[in-house]
Amino acid sequence: MPFEDSKSKVATASAGHSRRDFLTVSIATGFALAVRPVAASTIITDSTGLQAGTVTIAVAGGDMPAYRAQPAAAKGPLPVVIVVQEVFGVHEHIQDVCRRLAKLGYLAIAPELYFRQGDPRKYPEIADLLKNLVSKVPDEQVIADLDVTVAFAIANGGDAARVALTGFCWGGRIAWLYAAHNPRLKAVAIWYGQVLQPTSANSPKNALDLVDKINVPVIGFFGGKDQGITQENLAKMRAAMDAANKTFELHVYPEAGHGFNADYRPSYDEAAAKDAWQRMLGWFHKYGV
Repeated sequence: MPFEDSKSKVATASAGHSRRDFLTVSIATGFALAVRPVAASTIITDSTGLQAGTVTIAVAGGDMPAYRAQPAAAKGPLPVVIVVQEVFGVHEHIQDVCRRLAKLGYLAIAPELYFRQGDPRKYPEIADLLKNLVSKVPDEQVIADLDVTVAFAIANGGDAARVALTGFCWGGRIAWLYAAHNPRLKAVAIWYGQVLQPTSANSPKNALDLVDKINVPVIGFFGGKDQGITQENLAKMRAAMDAANKTFELHVYPEAGHGFNADYRPSYDEAAAKDAWQRMLGWFHKYGV
């Protein structure tokens, strides 16, 4: 199946929407406007030995673009990692994360979860992006799209018995929610995902509200200097997970801030990022992914 033209065989009900109701968003190379200039520390992973590129997944009422990467010569069902985007969408960094995972033998796929609402890469200011796009994306919609993404990956070379999920920043919060939604995942890795924030009609629940529903091994990585995710709130999450007897680890890097894995930004902390990456891989291997 050619990566540029493939269509999902998995579709959902239209939910009352026509495909022309949705804005056209495509997966393109490059970084979001809001994160420029790009730092010299940016990691660039080539696609040598990989099949990598855009796929289209049929979801409720529309075609969702996604970036997929996997080993070119691999045979048999591959372990799957669903990669949930940062607040900036599936821009170059998230695509690179997929290629890094593919180099390790995974089928990695990152769906563009804002595609109905617009293109996050075109917003030059983070405040405008949050107000005019991100706030309009319902959690329920995102969870449904991730369900279809998992099914797509399995239908297109992935191993249904070896599926993990990781998410960064905005996607880290979504990773918490999806861990509470899909008990069939083998493991989840959360990178600085919010555990407690003001709720809204589109985001009615926090991760802390859903602890009892989490039945997937979870590992989380956080910065000790993160101004948005307080150590007090992390302590509440840790206590709740402990009280509910969940399988989890939460790692805090004291000198790191938010976005410490984002090598293309000044927030990058190389030591923390490398340590967390290896811990994530170890977590996946431990739980069979």
